[in-house]
Amino acid sequence: MVVGIIHCFSRGFVVLSVGCLGGDVATYIVRRTLISVFTIFVISFLSFIVIRLPEGDFVDKFVYYQEGMRGVELSAEEEAEIRAQFGLDQAVFTQYAGWIGKIIFEGDFGNSWHQDTPTPIRNIIIDKLPFTIILSAFTIILTWTFAVPIGIYAAVRHNSVGDYVFTFLGFTGLAVPDFLLGLVLMYLFFEYFGMSVGGLFSGNFERAPWSLAKVWDLVKHLFIPAVVLGTAGTAGLIRIMRNNLLDELSRPYVVTAQAKGMSSWRIIVKYPVRVAINPLISGIGGMLPALVSGSVIVSVVLSLPTLGPVLLYALGQEDQYLAGTIVMLLGAFTVVGVLLSDLLLVVVDPRIRMTGE
Repeated sequence: MVVGIIHCFSRGFVVLSVGCLGGDVATYIVRRTLISVFTIFVISFLSFIVIRLPEGDFVDKFVYYQEGMRGVELSAEEEAEIRAQFGLDQAVFTQYAGWIGKIIFEGDFGNSWHQDTPTPIRNIIIDKLPFTIILSAFTIILTWTFAVPIGIYAAVRHNSVGDYVFTFLGFTGLAVPDFLLGLVLMYLFFEYFGMSVGGLFSGNFERAPWSLAKVWDLVKHLFIPAVVLGTAGTAGLIRIMRNNLLDELSRPYVVTAQAKGMSSWRIIVKYPVRVAINPLISGIGGMLPALVSGSVIVSVVLSLPTLGPVLLYALGQEDQYLAGTIVMLLGAFTVVGVLLSDLLLVVVDPRIRMTGE
């Protein structure tokens, strides 16, 4: 729910801003950056409020856990002290102002009761964010590597055996849940190859210092999670690419170019593909937050050290500072991704102008 609100508001603010922009590239980037910063503030405020909507707070859950699971009883004074330590005894708007002020002026995201101890949120983010970005980037690259060529082939050879095969595989990829595919791959690799595909590192590299061997081990472990996370996205992009390219191939300019003697593949790559690929580029902004929010169950199943399980924990425990920080980062990724996709669209399709005309 929270991630959905983020995506809708970030996309809405960015789309609204397009009609107001004009001038050269530098002016365009500056204006979009300012609007992006404002959008991120709005996202952070909304997420902070939404997280606080349920009754109680994470101190109540922490006290319940201590008394129910560990048999440790906390007095009312100790509960009040914990709430005061985290500023939970203040009004919601005061809490948000203090939290966002520390982020801006001190780079301090606050503390969390992650793993039942007061932990700086900055340490949690530093520990999980790099692997989240690496896995998401690898998944996006893998998705595009397969989706674009297959989509082009399916459009050029439409109604052929290959087109029907890829269509069947595409609908299968959309229908099979990611976590189920992950469980199947885990079983197959362990049963027939004796390999464990859980996590992003082998056991001997889990806590080893960084080296070329550890980097290579990470690369080897990225493939299975990327396939699991990217299957549905790849299937969807194949369908989009195929249908858009089919529409472009019937345009008069393609027929004219063929009549002038240009080779078919040169015509396809130079003109129709650049137009058909526009929806894929415009969707870049939503891919990273979608991967993070959609990979929560997959990350739990495959034991991936990403932000997805941490966000799930934070929302469940009403850990507003930790959840708010992660949600704000997802919103920032969305805004930056939309900005990059708009700039790429200007490069790929010369018909698009930054004036919004």
